[in-house]
Amino acid sequence: MSTHDTPDGGVRLGAGDAELTVLPALGCRIGSLRIGGTELLRQGPDHGAFPMVPFCGRTENGRFRNGGTVHQLPLNSPPHAIHGTGRDAEWSVARTEKASAVFTYDLADPWPYPGRVTQLVELDEDSLTLTMGVETIDDSFPAQVGWHPWFLRNLGAGGADAVIDFAPAWQEERGDDHLPTGRRIDPLPGPWDDCFGMPDGVETTLTWPDELELTITSRGEWVVIYDEQPEAICVEPQSGPPNGLNTAPRLVTPVQPLEMATTWRWRRL
Repeated sequence: MSTHDTPDGGVRLGAGDAELTVLPALGCRIGSLRIGGTELLRQGPDHGAFPMVPFCGRTENGRFRNGGTVHQLPLNSPPHAIHGTGRDAEWSVARTEKASAVFTYDLADPWPYPGRVTQLVELDEDSLTLTMGVETIDDSFPAQVGWHPWFLRNLGAGGADAVIDFAPAWQEERGDDHLPTGRRIDPLPGPWDDCFGMPDGVETTLTWPDELELTITSRGEWVVIYDEQPEAICVEPQSGPPNGLNTAPRLVTPVQPLEMATTWRWRRL
């Protein structure tokens, strides 16, 4: 098969013993990441690792303001909107090579502003780098980008469950509505469905003892950890906190796009 010819319409990339499949028709999510034949991602149409764009996590009551205009988004996680609209869209394949590919998605209803999202996927023998950008040629609008990978808690070869290690400067206090209250607190023990601040850059390590170590980094300062399900651990680098369209808006303008990258680096143990 070619790099862009898989039975499910995905784009397959390879580098060394690393294999990756991107599914542009399913929100440009990574459907599979195998290292030496071992799958790292939870399988299924709602899992893998999907881009969160043009917002990350929950947006309160599905509403956000841009200047004097209030917009209403569909409540796909009532009473809130969650994880953006890009994961539900079909993306276009702009370019493929043996170990890299570029995908695009034109923002459309229910997002109220036109714009284009580009995701670059670059696979190496011991790393994966994902880069995403949002641009507009018309009105400015607030936006966020991020990634929501579902890493398998257990790799299925009889080894131990993954252990997570990170050292955040703070945790965003989570209210009863599941949104940050705006108060920063000392990090609490897990399990988590919480946002953390790492102002020197995100660095979070998952270790499957005696099998594999995976380090997720980003130059941004925000990461959400979700490990409340037994099957998987989610480490989600993103450009702003949950509900950030309202609390920490980052405007995409005709002269200033929003760009962010994350790198996952692994080594065998």
